[in-house]
Amino acid sequence: MDGARISSDALSAFAIFADHLNLTRAAAELRISQPALHAKLATLARQVGRPLYNRVGRRLVLTPDGEAVARFARDHDDRLGRFLEELRVTPTTRPIVLAAGHAAYMHVLANVIRTTLAERPGSLRLLHTHRHQMLAAVRTGRAHLGVSALDVLPDDLVVTPVATYPQVLLAPATHRLAGRHSVTLADLGGEELVVPPPSRPFRVNLERAMRAAKAPWRVAVEAEGWPLTIHFVELGVGVTVVSGCVTPAPGLVTVPVTDLPDVTYYAAHRPTMLDDPRVADLLDAIRASAHIKAGVLKKLRA
Repeated sequence: MDGARISSDALSAFAIFADHLNLTRAAAELRISQPALHAKLATLARQVGRPLYNRVGRRLVLTPDGEAVARFARDHDDRLGRFLEELRVTPTTRPIVLAAGHAAYMHVLANVIRTTLAERPGSLRLLHTHRHQMLAAVRTGRAHLGVSALDVLPDDLVVTPVATYPQVLLAPATHRLAGRHSVTLADLGGEELVVPPPSRPFRVNLERAMRAAKAPWRVAVEAEGWPLTIHFVELGVGVTVVSGCVTPAPGLVTVPVTDLPDVTYYAAHRPTMLDDPRVADLLDAIRASAHIKAGVLKKLRA
């Protein structure tokens, strides 16, 4: 590998390609032709001395070496942007990339995103991910920061607790349990529940807990994502269990489930990410906003 011959332009082009894994879209973002992009990628692969991506069926997939080069390329772009900003040659225009799932975006991060974009339009780019996709995006440098509820904390990333919420029963205000200050899993015996598909970690954990409590239940409907889950509860299809960060829709109430563990949302990033003051400021804002909401919810339920 001849590192002295690798240009910043080639690395930047590969970083954009790695985000899309699609030559057409990457070339359009770079405002060059597809053959020109292909030539840049081929030259970079020759200079590195390793294949950077392969075609698997109809998809393009990075090789392990390609993932390492993409991670380096993104870091290189970030460092170069900050260096130029310090020299006041040009402002940093590359946005901070935040990865999270729909629950975190809707109920934990909404206020921070709204405020950040109002103050600095274009300063955030959002990736919609499941928790495993979030961790992969942070590890590979595709995202600067990720937020998700985590059961197992990764040892290769820095993880910071953002906020902790109880698990709650979400039910119509007319439901037989709606007037309780709290419920147990045994109280849910015989209920029809709106639940995620069987492969989702939340479904697996809930089923285990219900079995341990010897509380029989039935599937009312399987729903992917909290918005649809909550909508089914509004329709009277069944009740559900959600994180306490959810604000009930009109006509619905939440009741803490005392024998389910709390849900903690974490922010995850690579060790060097807080060297960028924009990432550090965003993390501080997320923690402050989430703790405020958690405190308000605690007061309302006291």
